[in-house]
Amino acid sequence: MKIFIDDQEIELNEEQSNQTLYSIISSLGKYIPVGCHLDGLTPIGACRMCIVEVKGFRRPVSSCITKPFDGMHVYTNTEKLKIYRKYLTEFLFGERPHPCYVCLADGYCDLQNWKYKIFEINGRLVDYNEENIPVDDTHKLYVIDHNRCILCFRCVRICHEYAGPHTLDVKNMGANSRIIIDFDDKWGESSTCISCGKCVMVCPTGALYMKNKEISKTRRFDMPKFLESKGKRIRKFETVVS
Repeated sequence: MKIFIDDQEIELNEEQSNQTLYSIISSLGKYIPVGCHLDGLTPIGACRMCIVEVKGFRRPVSSCITKPFDGMHVYTNTEKLKIYRKYLTEFLFGERPHPCYVCLADGYCDLQNWKYKIFEINGRLVDYNEENIPVDDTHKLYVIDHNRCILCFRCVRICHEYAGPHTLDVKNMGANSRIIIDFDDKWGESSTCISCGKCVMVCPTGALYMKNKEISKTRRFDMPKFLESKGKRIRKFETVVS
């Protein structure tokens, strides 16, 4: 199979033909921002940060769930994509209050990195929602702060696919979506949580963190890939292909 990425001709072998565009593009050393995606977790295409343009398609597609086809022309860094990604970043900021200067993840947050280092967004592009959502610090080790959550669902997937108990889940839809513990219980009252900390390790913001420990010392973004290499994956779902 032959595809073109930023007008560069790429010959794909059989194995690569079954990979996603994100995997192929990343293997070429090109940077694609990702929020919900994490190697080793089931890709869901929720955040849209990894969008790319495909010749003949009306809209950009999520590269983490899109597979190549012969003769495909993919563009990874067009002016349109730069604008889209800036607005997507601001929409994520706008959904919840994200004051970086008082956040424990300051300096170790993907959302912060996109805004100030990668896209260099200096002003607000959208109106911010200043609603303050209660913080759950009832667990003996961990805290969940919904104000910092960008609904990437990494925590939900790693809890289900690797840890096993599926303690974390999602309730409601759209702007009212929330990560919940069991049946919307307090984390400290959970009867299923095994306190493994995997959800804390893969959170890209300050939404999940460990008490009395710096976030820089708890983050491990290669955790799913590491666990999979050890044969620790418990459940496997069919990848969604657009």
